Amino acid sequence: MTVAATASDSGTISYQWYSNTSDSNSGGTPISGADSATYAAPTDTAGTFYYYAVVKNTNNAATGTKTATVTSNAVAVAVTIAPTYSIAAIANQTATPLQQGYAAGTQQTKTITVTNTGTGNLGHMSAALSGAHSNAFELTQPSATVNSLSSSTFTIRAKNGLAPGTYTVTVTISADFMTNVTFTVTQVVSRTYVPESPQNPEVSASVDVLVNGKAENAGKATTTTVNNQQVTTIAIDPQKLDEKLAAEGQHAVVTIPVGIDSDVIVGELNGQMIKNMEGKEATLELKVDRATYTLPAQQINIDALSAQLGESIALQDIKVRIEIASPTAGTVKTVEDAANKGKFALVAPSVDFTVKAAYGNKSVEVTSFNLYVERTIAIPDGVDPNKITTGIVVDPDGTVRHVPTKIVIIDGKYYAKISSLTNSTYSIVWHPLEFKDVANHWSKAAVNDMGSRMVISGVGNDLFNPDQDITRAEFAAIIVRGLGLKLEKGNSPFADVKAADWYSSAIQTAYSYGLINGFDDGTFRPLDKVTREQAMLIIAKAMKITALTDKLPSQDATALLNLFADGSSVSKWAVSGIADSVQAGIFKGRSGAQLAPKANITRAEVAVVVQQLLQKSDLI
Repeated sequence: MTVAATASDSGTISYQWYSNTSDSNSGGTPISGADSATYAAPTDTAGTFYYYAVVKNTNNAATGTKTATVTSNAVAVAVTIAPTYSIAAIANQTATPLQQGYAAGTQQTKTITVTNTGTGNLGHMSAALSGAHSNAFELTQPSATVNSLSSSTFTIRAKNGLAPGTYTVTVTISADFMTNVTFTVTQVVSRTYVPESPQNPEVSASVDVLVNGKAENAGKATTTTVNNQQVTTIAIDPQKLDEKLAAEGQHAVVTIPVGIDSDVIVGELNGQMIKNMEGKEATLELKVDRATYTLPAQQINIDALSAQLGESIALQDIKVRIEIASPTAGTVKTVEDAANKGKFALVAPSVDFTVKAAYGNKSVEVTSFNLYVERTIAIPDGVDPNKITTGIVVDPDGTVRHVPTKIVIIDGKYYAKISSLTNSTYSIVWHPLEFKDVANHWSKAAVNDMGSRMVISGVGNDLFNPDQDITRAEFAAIIVRGLGLKLEKGNSPFADVKAADWYSSAIQTAYSYGLINGFDDGTFRPLDKVTREQAMLIIAKAMKITALTDKLPSQDATALLNLFADGSSVSKWAVSGIADSVQAGIFKGRSGAQLAPKANITRAEVAVVVQQLLQKSDLI
């Protein structure tokens, strides 16, 4: 059922629909994406529901107040459940053993036919695989919606290279009746596969490697199955790569393009190749359809990896593996649970990015970098690029952290470009957020942007308190979240920060990255207010992490501060940092010529300067 709120006037009119459990036009829940003059109320749950719209008219040509807001009356939508239909029970079915030596696309299949035994017509039947082994199988869906559908046929197929063993997956059948009431059958299919002898053939192929865009047949792709995942490894020929690098000189980009559809894609080089690339300041790029991993060779730090594996190992005997992979079922479940808890929507499949070095049975992983490393994740067709908020990392314990993300267009296709100092599992999300008390505030755009990116938090009841001063602990936490730093744990370097304090990990992380120092007496004073000059110095230190400082032209700090009427009041310890943050355009004066270094910084100002830091650093 469609409800509508009409409004007309000069200016720009925007809508936001709310749902309510009572007949009231206040206290409802905003409906994500419901921002049009009409809203199609769902009819899949019985009961009476209430909807109302908040309409805003912004007229920049007007004098005085620019924005007018009006709330519509609540409209009731009553939903009556349709008669109950049934779907015939499905018996458990067991497959015969898989044939030996099977190839991709020729695996044994099993067909399941589901029949509607109810009196009504079906609009559509669908099915989904679940269970620990569901990634090892494929399930075909029936054709699109067909009126008067009485039955559907689903086919289960084992993926190529399935190892011997018994695998049980569950197929849940759902039916959408013409009344738009969804009925899910309670019977499920247990599908058991018992392959014969351990057939796990390797499939090999030659791969072109690009050096500065020039192709060289220098790679060999081998595809196998490991832990029910198809793994394609591209091993690079050392001699051919060295010859190409010698011809191209410094700063070459080595691209490994992979068109093979595998769960895990690996670019494999030996340690000496990485060392040679480091010397030429080359960049390695692993590129697949769903993602690209761009990694400066120096960030791999092969000498440190070699030391961890054993001092006497020759570099050419170390295998360095750069991976782009689909997460395991357990990781996918962790991400989905975090999305439900955090009330954000996943808009693209999650992707794992990993760098490992191995010698014999020993392996070490590169988990962090000195500079931001870029990854791109393809935005699926049909996804509105304007409804993507940011990239996130979901750690194994379910903790979510923002990573700087921007939407880019490459060869006509949308990608999320993520910049991060760590390796992990990355997801792209839609998490729109608006605070009520910044609707007419000068900081509105920055506050809502940083809130949606999970960098800043409100104070409750959809409020932000933009003009409130901020504490040193809060500022440290925000700058750590803004930069996308992984929280660290350990003994606090400050006498007045305890492990049980909510800000302990944030302060520990900020300290380890050189963002904060504390006071001469060994304290941090986490609950003191942050002055503008303290904040400017911390932002200047963050600029070094984002490499923004390297882009600034040389300028006399004292001369720059003398442009402000109170520039001489800046503390000596802050002069250089303040000059950098002002020169970068991150900080501006208050009331024009006043820098106000001793004044406390507000929550709104913090949101703006963190957004400016990330934008000026080309991270968002």
